Order: sequence, then structure tokens, then C-alpha cells
Amino acid sequence: MVLTNKFRVFASVLALTVSLTAISACSSGNNGGSNSNAPATNDSGAATEEAKDTITALLPPVSANYQSNFDQMEADFNALYPNLTLQIEPASWEDITQKLDTQVNAGSPPDIAFIGSDGISKYVEQGMLMDITMAAIPEMIGDFDPVPLNYMKNGSGLYGFPAYMSIHALGGNKQFLEEAGIDWKSVQKNGWTYEEFREAIKKGVVSSGGTTSRYGFVFATSGVTAKDYLNILIKNAGMPAAFDKDLKYAYTSQNYLGVLKAVRELIDDGSMPKELSSVDAGKRWNMFLTGQTMITGKGLATFENSAKTNNKKIEAGDGAVEGSVPVNYVVLPVPTFGADPVASAAVDGYVTFRGKKEPTEEHKVNVAKAAYYLASGKIAATTNTELLVEQITDSGRTAAESLDVERDPDNAAASQRLQSIASPARPDIPAELGAEAIKLEDEVIIPKFQALLADEITPEDMFKVLKEAAVKAFGEDGVVTD
Repeated sequence: MVLTNKFRVFASVLALTVSLTAISACSSGNNGGSNSNAPATNDSGAATEEAKDTITALLPPVSANYQSNFDQMEADFNALYPNLTLQIEPASWEDITQKLDTQVNAGSPPDIAFIGSDGISKYVEQGMLMDITMAAIPEMIGDFDPVPLNYMKNGSGLYGFPAYMSIHALGGNKQFLEEAGIDWKSVQKNGWTYEEFREAIKKGVVSSGGTTSRYGFVFATSGVTAKDYLNILIKNAGMPAAFDKDLKYAYTSQNYLGVLKAVRELIDDGSMPKELSSVDAGKRWNMFLTGQTMITGKGLATFENSAKTNNKKIEAGDGAVEGSVPVNYVVLPVPTFGADPVASAAVDGYVTFRGKKEPTEEHKVNVAKAAYYLASGKIAATTNTELLVEQITDSGRTAAESLDVERDPDNAAASQRLQSIASPARPDIPAELGAEAIKLEDEVIIPKFQALLADEITPEDMFKVLKEAAVKAFGEDGVVTD
């Protein structure tokens, strides 16, 4: 059964743009009028042509048809702002970080890059982000839902606009879940503990003669997904962020060690493949579509659409993943580890950068216009509808009014529940601490976690190495001890 969900009606993006123009024209704005969309005037009051400016953006394939619309996006932006040019450089998910860091290190990053909000502190610490607090007019700010907008802040600065807030959950094969006797509807509504989850995925294993043809659970842990698995689990073990409210590094808690032990247990049980450390995002999804696992992670809302698309290809006998089976996709929460459930929220968006040279106030205003244009209205509506995630702007909800979204009602309800317990933003974490935590993750956690998955190091040894590195980075008084 599917549910056709039409988003609520708000003022259209065109109407919003006209409204911004009218309001800005009669207001001094945040920069002495430099953020007005109205034509500039000279001392005599005669209209003058606004200065030409080019805004550059580095953008990955955010949704299925996103990159194919770049030419139209550039043209529509120029139609809104004839004096401005939006120049988009495409990137893949695999190479965008390398491309961006190369440009940042050269001192000439793009004005806008689509990245995860968790990377903001890293670039703030490097002094390469553009604070658009004064450039973004109130009507822009007011268009966004507050929770995802807060993810784009660090300290008192605003460093771009969010595109979406996507919940990282798990995904199950309905048929396999029911064959294993798992009440997936109850799990969607009430969640499950780690112990319940561990027993459930054991039931999903199909093995004969020492060969496993189906695992209970598979999670991608290689490549760009190397840190996802651990980050999702620890949020449900009382560590929703790398630092607690007292700004002490949280991953030195014994709860963290408990999660590391659980990761090994699931592999040693035979519920997950021994070769888990080599499973990347593509292989993870193929294993799910071909019936080699009952539950997969991380599960994104858009996977429901992807499964339906593959089902149609199976029926047509054309283009389906080789060896795939029909799949009814089920949204499932992550198990909890003795703590209140917290959904891992990924807030990605259009982060604003600056080069070594201080940008002019006019350029900051223009970059804010471009970032807002990309994050709202028609572009946001189309992108988020393809991703099956909620709209987070009023203008996006407006533009999405005419877009029909087919979604399983149980999955829609489960996603909304998870959205309601999403981990909150932590703009209070100083940039230097956030950057140091990212460094610790890249240099210690990820390589040691890969070794743990490959059974080359014990959970206790990984935890010991991490704790020593954390104390060195933050001091004895700067880490959690329990």
C-alpha cells in the first residue's frame, strides 16, 4: 500500500523572490543596503547597473537528476539576478572532498560547496569559510526550519544554508523479516535494544554446509562510508556528539567501548560477514537487492524508491541488478545501547567559502543569494522529493505542492518518528575542538575501526589507543572518564 503525500501550501518560490525584492528595496538591510535586490542608485537617485559578479559552486550528485539540471539552474539564477552568474562545477561523491581540500589548500576554494555540516568546524578552524550572518536577509533565514538551519552554524557564525535533514536509519527486507518472525511494525513504533537486535539478526541468517547465503545484517564500512557505522551506533549509546555539554570529549566513555564490543560480537556471531571492512556502499546495496542480507545500513529514505525501481526492472526483465529479488523496503530504527534513542541526522548543504583575500561585502551578499537560491524553492522541492526526505523550507514545501510522492505509509510514519528524535545541532562546540575531533577521527578512529572489523585488533586495544590519543589532544580534564 502506498500513500500519495502532497506537501502543504506556502507562498511560491517566485512569489517569495518578489517579496524579498520588495522588502529589501525599502530596507537598509544588514550591510547598509548592500543586500538589496533592487537596482542600485547614485546620489541623484538615478538607477545604476549593479556590478557584475560570478559565484562558483562545487556540487555532487545530490539526487538522481540533480546534476542533469545544472544548466537550467545556472540560467534560472541569472534570470533572477541579471548581474550575477552562477558557475557550477560537478563532482562525484567520491572525489568532492579531495577536490575541495585541494582548492582550499591553494587558497582558492569555490564560493559554495555541498558538504556535510559536520565538516564546518574543520574549515572554520582553517579560516576558509565565509560568515554570511550579515549578508542573509531575514526573509531568507525565516524560510528555513530552525533545527536544520542550526547545523550550519558554528559559534555566532552562519556558514551557508541546509539542503535537507536526512535520518540515517536501517533498512529491512519485509519478506525476510516476517519469515524470521520479527514484528517489524512494533520495531518501527517502539524501537529495539541491542540485545533484541542481536537476536533478531541471528534469525535472518541462512547458512548451509558452512556457507552463508544470507546474512542478518550488512553495513557499508569502506570508502566514503568508513565512519558511518560507528557514528550511527554511538549516538544511541548516550553519545549524540563528540563532546558532552561540558565540552569534554565523549568517546572516552566506557559506553564507547561497549559499542566496539558489540560490533565484534555481530561479526563473530556470523550475523555479519567477516569481510565487512571491504563492503562499500555499492556492494552493501547490491547485497540487499540480491537477497544476501535481511537488514542493511545505513538506510536512507530514498532507498525505498531505489528498491521499487529495481522491482520494476525485474518485472520488465530489463536492467535490474544481476541476481536481484523483489524487495519491499522497511524503515527500521538503530538499536539502543542502554540509552535513550537518538536518530542520526545528516544535515548537508551549501556551505559558503572564502579565499585568502577578504571578500567584499557585495560579494558576500551575492554568495548568500546563490546559496539561498540552491537551498530553497524549486531546487529544494525537486531534490528532496527525489530523496524522499521532508522539505525544510516554506518555499520548498510550496514548490513541492504539485509533486506527488508515493511512499509506504508505515515507512513515512517511521521516518517522522525518527525525525522527531533527531540529534540536535551543537554550534556551541568551538571550531578548534571540532576540528581536533575530526582529526582524531581521521587519524585514529577510522583506521583502528577498520582493523577491528578485520579482527586485527581487539575492542579493548582500540579503545585504549583512542583514549590515549584523546588525552593527548584534549588533556586529562578534557575527556570523559567513567
